[in-house]
Amino acid sequence: MSLITVTPAANVQISKLCQEHDCYAITLNIKGGGCAGFEYEWGTAQVDEIDSNDFGVECDMGMFVVGAHSLMFLAGSEIDYTKSIIGSTFEIKNPNAQSSCGCGVSVNFNMDTLPDLSSSAV
Repeated sequence: MSLITVTPAANVQISKLCQEHDCYAITLNIKGGGCAGFEYEWGTAQVDEIDSNDFGVECDMGMFVVGAHSLMFLAGSEIDYTKSIIGSTFEIKNPNAQSSCGCGVSVNFNMDTLPDLSSSAV
């Protein structure tokens, strides 16, 4: 299993966003809150804002970075970018999510089943 997968469509959009926002990376983290207990938090970062323990996926013209504190929640996830008649969005296919809200931002986890990233199983 790959730690985190970025689809070709997400790669293109991350590259565009890095250029448009003159940043090094698009970031994704987990924070407490939301109607399901946790929220996905998207952002941008410059190279000096990336910690050496963060996980990065190189894209064509930028990086996708997950903060070290969020890796156990996002391990095994696929990041995709979808377009439809009503809009476009990043879609997170997270195998660790126990439940999520219809908003697509709020998510809940069973803390007992999150992957142990200190093992070599990941």
